[in-house]
Amino acid sequence: MHPYIEFVNPHLGKLLTDIGLDKRFLRGQGVYLYDHNGEEYLDCIAAYGALPFGYNPPEIWRALHDLESRQEPSFIQPSLLEAAGELAARLIAAAPPGLQYVTFANSGAEAVEAALKLARAKTGRSVILSTRNSFHGKTLGALSATGNEGYQKAFGAPVPGFSHIPFGDAGALEAYLKDHAQDTAAFIVEPIQGEGGIVEPPPGYLRQVRELCANYGVLTIFDEIQSGLGRTGTMFACEQDGVTPDIMVVAKALGGGLLPIGAVLCTADAYTEDFGLKHSSTFAGNSLGARVGLAVLDLLTKDDGALLSAVQEKGALLKAGLERVAKKYPQVIKAIRGRGLMLGIEFSNSRAPYPHSLLGVMAEQEMLTPMVASYLLNVERVRVAPTLNGASVIRIEPPLIIGHAEIERVVAAVERTVQLMASRDTAAFLGHLVSFRRPEQAESALPPSAIQEIRPEPADGRFAFLVHPVDLGNYTDFDASLAALTEAQLEDLSSRWNDMVEPFVVSSTRIVDRYGRTAYGDFICVPKTAAQLLAMDKKQAIEEIMAAIDLAVERGAKIVGLGAYTSVVTMGGRQLLPYTPVALTTGNSYTVVSGVEAATTAAQQVGLDLNKVTGAVVGAGGAIGKALALLLAEQVQRLILIGNPARPEKSEYRMLKVAVEIIQHLQELKKAGRHFAPGSLGDFAARLSDSPAAAAPLSTWIDYARGVLASGAPLTVTVESRAHLPKADLIMAATSSLEALITPELLKQGAVVCDMSRPSNVSESVLQDRPDVLVIDGGVIALPNSPDLGWNFGFEKGTAFACMSETMMLALEGRYEHISLGADLNLEHLELMRTLAKKLGFSLAGFRAFDRPLDPAIWERVRALRKQETA
Repeated sequence: MHPYIEFVNPHLGKLLTDIGLDKRFLRGQGVYLYDHNGEEYLDCIAAYGALPFGYNPPEIWRALHDLESRQEPSFIQPSLLEAAGELAARLIAAAPPGLQYVTFANSGAEAVEAALKLARAKTGRSVILSTRNSFHGKTLGALSATGNEGYQKAFGAPVPGFSHIPFGDAGALEAYLKDHAQDTAAFIVEPIQGEGGIVEPPPGYLRQVRELCANYGVLTIFDEIQSGLGRTGTMFACEQDGVTPDIMVVAKALGGGLLPIGAVLCTADAYTEDFGLKHSSTFAGNSLGARVGLAVLDLLTKDDGALLSAVQEKGALLKAGLERVAKKYPQVIKAIRGRGLMLGIEFSNSRAPYPHSLLGVMAEQEMLTPMVASYLLNVERVRVAPTLNGASVIRIEPPLIIGHAEIERVVAAVERTVQLMASRDTAAFLGHLVSFRRPEQAESALPPSAIQEIRPEPADGRFAFLVHPVDLGNYTDFDASLAALTEAQLEDLSSRWNDMVEPFVVSSTRIVDRYGRTAYGDFICVPKTAAQLLAMDKKQAIEEIMAAIDLAVERGAKIVGLGAYTSVVTMGGRQLLPYTPVALTTGNSYTVVSGVEAATTAAQQVGLDLNKVTGAVVGAGGAIGKALALLLAEQVQRLILIGNPARPEKSEYRMLKVAVEIIQHLQELKKAGRHFAPGSLGDFAARLSDSPAAAAPLSTWIDYARGVLASGAPLTVTVESRAHLPKADLIMAATSSLEALITPELLKQGAVVCDMSRPSNVSESVLQDRPDVLVIDGGVIALPNSPDLGWNFGFEKGTAFACMSETMMLALEGRYEHISLGADLNLEHLELMRTLAKKLGFSLAGFRAFDRPLDPAIWERVRALRKQETA
C-alpha cells in the first residue's frame, strides 16, 4: 500500500485508485509532469490556477536562491517586514484603483478568513452574505461562506452569521439587502465561480453588486483567488467590468507554483485599527513567500504585460477549439464556459444521451466527469480535473505559458474522448482501469436507439422492484459494449463501479392487465453483486437496500419487491420492517407457484408420470425450498429434502420442521376431500393414523416425524446430496449458494431439473455431459399485453421473473401490504397468487435454461433418450 493511502488519506487514496487518478508524479517541468515510469503528461489543471508558469519556473527558483545567497531572514514577526512591504506596494500598484492596504496570509482560505474579519471589524455587523454554488475555502469561516451543503454538513457549517443567495442575480441581492442590510457586514462573491463549474455572471453583474452594496452600506469582497493574477487575460477578472471592490482576496498564482501565499487587498476606508492590531499570523508575510510574489508580478508585468495579452489570445484559441467539438457532439457537451485560460466543459448529466449504458448512470450520478478526467489522463496523457461543486464540468486551466501546439493537443484529445462517449463504448471508455484497449480495427459500440420515456399516470398502481447484478453477465445484459471484456476485467471493473455508485433506476414500465387496469413501476438497481451483499455485515446491507427503497418511495412506489439477494440478506425482508415506509414483498409466493407448475409441466412433457417419480428439493430448509416441497409433495411418489451440509444439525432440524408441515398439509388436503394416487407420498400421509393432535407442541411433532421417517416413509431428510440426488427423477433447486451444486455425475438417467436459484445452482457442464437430462429455469413469466420492461433482464420482450410478476400483480390489485416475507410462506398467499395470475393474465413463459430460450431440439433429444432407456 502506498504510504499516502496508509498514513495520509485512505478514503481519498482508495477513490483515486478506483477511478484511475492514482498517478505518482516524480518530476515536473513547464507544462509537463512525469510519473514514476517516465511517462509524460500535459498538465491542464495547474493546481487549480496555482501554477501560472508551470512546474519549477527558473525565475521563481532564482528569487529563492537569491534570498538564500543574501541570507535574508524569513520569519521575523513583529518587525517592519521588508519583502512583505515591497510586495504589498507592487500588489496595490497592479490592483484596480482605490485599494490601499494588504494583509498577507498563508493560503486562499486564510485570506478569506482575514477578509471576513476585516469586514466585521469595520461594520460591527456579523452576517456574511455569499452565493450558492460558490467556493471560498475549507476553513470554518470560508466553508460557511461556501455555497455547497455537501462540503459543510459534516463540519457543522455554516456557522451562524452566513446567508446565501443565487449567483449572478442582482435582483436577489437587492431583495436581500432591503431586508437584511442592517445586519450584513459584507457580500463575498467570485467574479467567475471556479469550483462552481466555471460559471460567469451576466455582463455588468459585478458593477451592480458594487453599487447595490455601497447604497446599503455593505462591503463588497471579490474572491479572485482562482480568477486573479492573469488567469482570465487581465491581472484581475474584475478589471474587465471596471469595478473596484472594498476588499479583494488573492492567492494560488501569487506563490508562483512553489510556495503557498495569500493576500487581502482593501481600501483605506475598509481598514481599521482593531483589525490592524489584533489580526496577525506567525508565517504570513514571510520573506520567502514575499520574494516569490514579487517574482510572480515581475513575470506578469514584463514587456508591458505581454503574457496577459497572450493569455487572452491563447484562451480564445482554446475556447474556439473546444466549441467546435461541442458543436459536433451536442448530445454529450452542453456548453463551453469561461474566459482566458479559465475554461470549463459542461457535460450532459442526464441518462438521455447514453441509453442502455453505464455511462448514463455515471452521468446521472455525477460520476461521469471524474471518469472523463481519468480517461484523458491515462489514455491521452492530458491532465484535467472536475470542478468540486459543478459536478458536470471539467476544468481546463493550464499554466499561462501553454503553447499553441499543446492547445491543439488538448482539443484533439477532448474530441477523441467525446467521440468515444458519443458511441456509448463503455468498455473502451473505462478499459484503461482494467488493462483493456479495443483493437484499432475493431468497431466501437454503435449508438443504440433512444429509450421511450414512460411517465406515471394518476390511475396507475405504483410499484418498484429491486434488482442487482447477481453475476457478471448482468453487466453485459445492461451494457452490451462490456461483452468485449474478459471475465477478470469485468470483475475488476464491477468492484470499482459498485463501490462508487448509488442505487439507480434501471428502467421503468407500465403493465396493463386483461381488464385494462394499469400499474407503473421502476426497476431499481442496488449496485452490489450477490457475493458483495453476502459479505457485508447486516447493518451495511440494510443501509444499501434501504437507500434503494427510499429512491423507490421518492418516485412514488407503494409496494416494493425485493429481488434476488436483497431478500436473502434481509431474512426475506423481515429485517427491513422497522425501517421501511412502504409495503414489501419478496415475490416468493408466485415464484413457488410458477416454479412447481413449470417443473411438473416439463416432467410430463418428457414422459414422466408424477405419481411414480421421486422428487427432490435442494435447499428445502429455506423459505422457497420449503414451499416448493409442500406443493411438490401433493404430486410425487417420494420426496427427498436436501439441506445445507455446512450446518448439518441446524439444517436437519429445519427440514424436520418441513417434514412435519408436509405431513400436516397432506392430511388437511385429505380431510378437504383430496384424493391421492395409491402409493404416493400424499396417500402415505393420509393413511397415518397415529399422528399427534394438530395443536400438539412442535417438539412432539418433531419426535413423531423422526419416527415416521425412520420407519421407511417415502420422505427423506438429508444433507448428503451425493448420496441422494442420483435417486431423484425431478429436482427443484432453490438455495442462496453462489456455487454450482448440481453437477453431471449427481444426476439420474433422464432426470428433469428445475433451477430456481440466481446465480444458477446447476453447472453448465450438465448441458455438454448429460444430454439425457433436461434443465429448465424456474419462475419465468409471460406478462399480459407483452409490455416492454425497458431492460430485457436477459429475457424476451414481455417476460419477467415470477417475483417481479407478483409485485406487479399486487400493484394492479392495489394490495399495498406486506406479503411473502420471512422464512414461512403462507399457503393462502400461494393460492392467492395462483388465483391472481389466472385472473390478470400472467402465465408461464416459454421454457428457458441457463437464462437462454430452450432449444426445441433439446426436448426431442431428452424424449428420445428416455424412450431408449425405457426400452
